[in-house]
Amino acid sequence: MPRDKTASHAKILIAAREEFLEYGFEKASMRRVGERCGMTAAGIYRHCRDKEDLFEQLVAPAVNRLYDWLKGHVGRYMEAVQGDGAVLWRDTEIDLMREVVYPHMEDYRLLLTRAQGTKYESFLHDLAAYNQAEMEKYLPMLRAKGYNARDIAPKELHLLLSAYTAALFEPVAHSYPLDEALRCLETVEAFFLPGWKRLMGF
Repeated sequence: MPRDKTASHAKILIAAREEFLEYGFEKASMRRVGERCGMTAAGIYRHCRDKEDLFEQLVAPAVNRLYDWLKGHVGRYMEAVQGDGAVLWRDTEIDLMREVVYPHMEDYRLLLTRAQGTKYESFLHDLAAYNQAEMEKYLPMLRAKGYNARDIAPKELHLLLSAYTAALFEPVAHSYPLDEALRCLETVEAFFLPGWKRLMGF
């Protein structure tokens, strides 16, 4: 369905974000969304197929921004390990949080805490699984290039990535102010990054 970019559509999205943040996807009401923006439910359905489509319109840009960053991040490391030179330690998911997630914490809080009943309800698990799949390809490539990367069991890697991902997004889930979230990120960075470097042989 084409997205209507009129002022009415913008009002609906503002009202829908408020509704989903307050009630979550499952308990959110299209009637209340209409009341919030001064429209009838019928008027809202001219801008979306259903409640799930409206939720999708709110969170899909945030999901796309996150995975676009990750694909670039993975691509840079893969290109380096396949090249002739040294593999340098460079950007990490810490940078992802600073650059992409924390400036838009409200959008990601919808994904983390208000998506039950949608395809995004396992967002953190899916994100950790994506990172695990990429790392399981990357670690053997590092070893083949001569780096002392650890041969870690998939269950152990899943445990580490799940803990890391949860720690990164904890300030989002609990609506920390940005300055406090960034301080917490420094603690996560100090705790996890030395371990990741050791695991990968850097």
